[in-house]
Amino acid sequence: MKNFQPEDQELLHKESGILTASLQRRSFLQYAGAGAAGIALIAAGCKKDNQNTGNSAGVNLGSGDVGILNYAYALEQLEAAFYTAVVQSPYSGISAYELGLLTDIRDHEIAHREFFKKALGASAIIGLTVDFTSINFSVRQNVLATAKAFEDLGVSAYNGAGNLIKSADYLLLAGKIVSVEARHAALIRDLISDGTFADSTVIDLNGLDAARAPKDVLAIAQTYVKTTINGSNLPTATS
Repeated sequence: MKNFQPEDQELLHKESGILTASLQRRSFLQYAGAGAAGIALIAAGCKKDNQNTGNSAGVNLGSGDVGILNYAYALEQLEAAFYTAVVQSPYSGISAYELGLLTDIRDHEIAHREFFKKALGASAIIGLTVDFTSINFSVRQNVLATAKAFEDLGVSAYNGAGNLIKSADYLLLAGKIVSVEARHAALIRDLISDGTFADSTVIDLNGLDAARAPKDVLAIAQTYVKTTINGSNLPTATS
């Protein structure tokens, strides 16, 4: 992995603004395509640290920071695919207000997915094949319950991976993404039941959000992914 120079840091800061922007649907493609220059800096650092072809043990996320980036990329693929499906076939009786909110979340998740894909370059895992057969997309309750599960999972995943990231630049970017995911989680929770945006199921007595280790997150996420995800080489808190 390369060491970032001051000019690289400036470009990364500009690119990370894409992730926290309040994306309007009409301008999303402009944002999504704007990140190539800065993302190339990360890709240069990743190079061929990880070969991501599938094998009998599944798609290997890799090791070190590259593995963590692929881990995040896998989760963003799942979320982007889910919200794309929601917007393509809105649930019965959906209001224009809720459709607009879910469309904005879809756009954020696609931006996150494309960011990691470009950042990882040749080290990126393949596109995952999702399995949403257990979700009834025509029923509001089912869609929002799944959205809540995905968003809570995503927030806990980033929180649990933060201490595994070695690069300060990657940690900064992860922090900016998890803040957006937490906004999504709060919104979805309030759509389900107003005022539940930060209840005790995700916030502990110290006011801290939940965190999950990658192995626990992947075990949950695998339910919705046909492609086997192999995170056996990911760093751990003790490695």
